[in-house]
Amino acid sequence: MTEGFETLAIHAGQEADPHTGAVVPPIYAVSTYKQDGVGGLRSGYEYSRSANPTRTALEEAMAAVEGGARGLAFASGLAAEDTVLRTVCKPGDHVIIPNDAYGGTYRLFAKVHERWGLHYDPVALDNMNAVGAAITPKTKIIWVETPTNPLLGVSDIAALAELAHDCGALLVVDNTFASPYLQQPLALGADIVVHSTTKYVGGHSDVVGGALVAADPELGEQLAFHQNAMGAVAGPFDAWLTLRGLKTLAVRMERHCDNAERVVDLLLAHPKVISVLYPGMPEHPGHEIAAKQMRRFGGMVSFRVAGGEAQAVEICNRAKLFTLGESLGGVESLIEHPGRMTHASAAGSPLEVPGDLVRLSVGIESIDDLLADLTQALS
Repeated sequence: MTEGFETLAIHAGQEADPHTGAVVPPIYAVSTYKQDGVGGLRSGYEYSRSANPTRTALEEAMAAVEGGARGLAFASGLAAEDTVLRTVCKPGDHVIIPNDAYGGTYRLFAKVHERWGLHYDPVALDNMNAVGAAITPKTKIIWVETPTNPLLGVSDIAALAELAHDCGALLVVDNTFASPYLQQPLALGADIVVHSTTKYVGGHSDVVGGALVAADPELGEQLAFHQNAMGAVAGPFDAWLTLRGLKTLAVRMERHCDNAERVVDLLLAHPKVISVLYPGMPEHPGHEIAAKQMRRFGGMVSFRVAGGEAQAVEICNRAKLFTLGESLGGVESLIEHPGRMTHASAAGSPLEVPGDLVRLSVGIESIDDLLADLTQALS
């Protein structure tokens, strides 16, 4: 029987406890496990860096909702990204990244892996000719965010997967903005999905984590080896909180999308807003592709304002219900200035974002309250 997303999110990897009947997986706050004789592992557990039952439940659930062969949970999204690069690439290899990637991802490439000998090129991934021209014999990964952070660009996952595989590379998709509920990259040909589970999967701004889901079991085993060898794993309580968030992802994402669409309508009509970036708008250049590969268009909205950077900063400072803060994907609405906050590490680089840009993570509060707050912040 094929199970729906909501059913998988609530039940996959989460059988009732055989001893007590508890319907929620316990928090296994344990580092080591009794072995039944030398080399005789009990249920496959020996040490919690290698595996922990609470983390296993989360990993199985993430694999199920993404439709993958193997899920892995990490201490952060960047720890997950680092594991991909160290598993797939070696010094001298080449990666194509988005030309408007998340600032932390750019920092990982530019400040960490480039020193290690990994080469990368930022490319407009919605331009297939540009992607094709950037591929070299050393290209091992095409790294995709769709939608991108913070400019909400959209890339054609299926087309990029075909291009990557034709040159012997892997397609890695950061699915954080869309969440597994809105987009299924593995079904479109991607090899690995990356998440900052801190965001929509966790959903309550109370846990930091990351995840990988691999389409191929052998690749999943390679990633799992590096997860254990490098050690940046999710702790049991973090895994438990993330698993709890995953159970309600579907209903939360529907409300995020409902509210975001209303926010977009307000922004489009406001005289101080010079452009709105949201893939749900028919005039968005990636709208048709987003409509093809996404269930809905998400809870992230960016916009540019008249008056430049000073006005964008002032709007962020005037907001009250929209909390000024980094991160995204929680139940509460957030507002930020990417140029000075989440993407400050990209300043002066080809990935620098416009100074007049404001990014919203639209939460699940009363929409009338959110619209009133934005109206006064823009006034």
